[in-house]
Amino acid sequence: MASQDPVDLRQSGSGLQSRVQDPRRQDPLSGHVFIFTNRNRNRLKLLYGDGSGLWCATKRLEAGRFSWPTLDELRPEEFQALVSGLEIVRQEPWYRK
Repeated sequence: MASQDPVDLRQSGSGLQSRVQDPRRQDPLSGHVFIFTNRNRNRLKLLYGDGSGLWCATKRLEAGRFSWPTLDELRPEEFQALVSGLEIVRQEPWYRK
């Protein structure tokens, strides 16, 4: 799940955990990956509960910005593109008539 608002990434895992629990009423230990970014969109922080504890990972782009999704939930390939620094563009499904 991606947070739509930028956050202060100086927060530790417990600070981000409270951001997940309070407004969204989510469980940070549920196995979901929660993604946060800063205002400049050049850093990411991931929060993941694996059942035995809480993982907190950070990624910083040396150049450019992350293409931030407008959706709350990402498919696995969109998540991979986001953390790789690629642009996420969701296309409408197409089919032949």
